Amino acid sequence: MPMKGLRTIDDLDVAGKTVLVRADLNVPMEDLMMTDGLRIERLKPTLRDLLQRDAKVVVISHFGRPKARFEAKYSLRRVREVLGTELGRPYLPFADDCIGPDAEEMVRNLEPGEIGLLENLRFHAGEEANDPMFAKQLAKLGDIYVNDAFSCAHRAHASVEGITHFLPSVAGRGMQQELEALNLALEAPERPVAAIVGGSKVSTKLAALTNLVAKVQVLIIGGGMANTFLHAQGVNVQKSLHEADLADTARAILVKATDVGCEIILPVDAVVAETLAPGVAVKTVPVTAVPAGQMMLDLGPKSVEQIIARLKGCRTLVWNGPLGAFETAPFDAATTAVARAVADLTHSNTLLSVAGGGDTMAALAKAGVDTSISYVSAAGGAFLEWLEGRKLPGVEALLANQRTSKAI
Repeated sequence: MPMKGLRTIDDLDVAGKTVLVRADLNVPMEDLMMTDGLRIERLKPTLRDLLQRDAKVVVISHFGRPKARFEAKYSLRRVREVLGTELGRPYLPFADDCIGPDAEEMVRNLEPGEIGLLENLRFHAGEEANDPMFAKQLAKLGDIYVNDAFSCAHRAHASVEGITHFLPSVAGRGMQQELEALNLALEAPERPVAAIVGGSKVSTKLAALTNLVAKVQVLIIGGGMANTFLHAQGVNVQKSLHEADLADTARAILVKATDVGCEIILPVDAVVAETLAPGVAVKTVPVTAVPAGQMMLDLGPKSVEQIIARLKGCRTLVWNGPLGAFETAPFDAATTAVARAVADLTHSNTLLSVAGGGDTMAALAKAGVDTSISYVSAAGGAFLEWLEGRKLPGVEALLANQRTSKAI
């Protein structure tokens, strides 16, 4: 479902114009090899569309966490060949800066239908400070701005928010796809809506849990954070990871859920061991009977059955976080079983499934179903802030720009 008020590259006449595309090229690299190409794969439709329509395309991005100065290990030269190869243009023009004479010369030399890449935005302090002068220098390079980096949309940086004050600004294909998927999942969903929230700590997802309780009909809590809720209910979780100081907070969330009619599903059994390591002795016990000196490291089969049975009655699912210590077998069993059930429900068109977060992506990939979910977000912080119900500066900037700028 299109997001109301959001203009996209479909609204552009780009022939002969210089289009600045904010990408997220912060991809994992080992030496000069990219180890995960999902972000570039999702960027390609925007770049190819603009190039086919004879735009002069200038890609801007950050890479790593440099301290506002040039650091060779964070140079986008490392990504240049990868991006060029993916686009079938191995000799991609590159500028040694993202503003100033080097950048201006590269942009000036581009012909319609050509693409170039500028150096790391974060080599300048003005990027993360959202300095208007830096944003204005970036904007000076182009005629139109396209944001295709949803994963950066929660940052009020110059290349995400500031630049929209100086150029007509629209969403790229990847940004558009992400926002449409998220809109379908929580803003205009088909009900009943379920959410799976896992991971180690309640404290990292407290705002998300609080927001989701008011938005979904079923909230499934797994991973270490489920232990905090069990502890809050008086269950002796023994050595299991939990946050005892958040017991009152957990109880408040349970009360709010009851008040608004949200069903919270917690584990009823668990796989326990004395330590988290491959090959350790494990057993399955009720959550109320964890042996002394042991810890819950995964959901048990009864908990998995309960979750899958409940999901069969839902029409929409949002998933963030694994249900157990999935990185170490056999504590990946619950996450894998639920992931495969979600994939089957998605395939049968009875469930719209949207998942996000680095651990969630890894868990779905490990289960072999990452391509069988309706939409998997490559964003980390932006996805979580969306779950929290927060407005994302990068998205708000596009909407504000489109309310005030002249027609493109």
